[in-house]
Amino acid sequence: MPELPEVETTLRGIAPHIRGKKIAQTLVRQAKLRWQIPADLAETLQGQTVQNCTRRAKYLLIQFDTGVLIVHLGMSGSLRIWRDQAPEPSKHDHVDFVFDDGTVLRYHDPRRFGAILWLAGVAEHHDLLKNLGVEPLSDEFTPEYLLAKLQGKSRAIKLMIMDNAIVVGVGNIYANESLFQAALLPNRPAKSLNLQDCANLVAAIKQILQRAIDTGGSTLRDFVDSEGKSGYFQQEYKVYGRAGSGCLKCGGLIEKSVLGQRGTFYCPNCQI
Repeated sequence: MPELPEVETTLRGIAPHIRGKKIAQTLVRQAKLRWQIPADLAETLQGQTVQNCTRRAKYLLIQFDTGVLIVHLGMSGSLRIWRDQAPEPSKHDHVDFVFDDGTVLRYHDPRRFGAILWLAGVAEHHDLLKNLGVEPLSDEFTPEYLLAKLQGKSRAIKLMIMDNAIVVGVGNIYANESLFQAALLPNRPAKSLNLQDCANLVAAIKQILQRAIDTGGSTLRDFVDSEGKSGYFQQEYKVYGRAGSGCLKCGGLIEKSVLGQRGTFYCPNCQI
């Protein structure tokens, strides 16, 4: 599933090509995604201008004159920009947003678990967004904030940092890598962390996510960016997917367990 770095990479790829441009046509070839695409979306968007493009958690927000288009890439979705002549759509190219200068923004989703929703209002009022936690790369995500959220909680720290009500966008890959960098075991009870532990973990999360963004995200099954390129952060994994391999710090073996039904990778020597 595309995580925050992949979504941020997509945002940075599409925004310069559609911001300030007017919708000439919206072609919906398959409306049955995770939720049904509104039947009147083409009519709603006709003639509207993109005012801004932002991201909240793993949701892309394309803001128009009268509302906002909320896009989630689901398990296998991607958005591609075609500046010249777009090729004939393939089986899984479900939606084209055609702009007045000929630019095409195409939504591709083999598994159809993504979403394209319309809200005539402020994006943060939508049920999917209104209860989200802080952005991990924001100034609001501090050691003090995290420590307060962990007080009295017996849940594993990995599950806590993957909880979108606490902090958004720290998916499985990046949680594993961040906990390794912070030298914290994934199953450690959240309430056992002190302020220094939280400082180390917050710094690690910020550094890992920023590095993933800088390298275009990870290659996750069908994910490609707006130009069809895969990310490269997977080449820098220290623990994720490396069970049975030597730890790059101590040489011991990376182990794997399951937490919250997700594969969890760690070094029992380097993480405490």
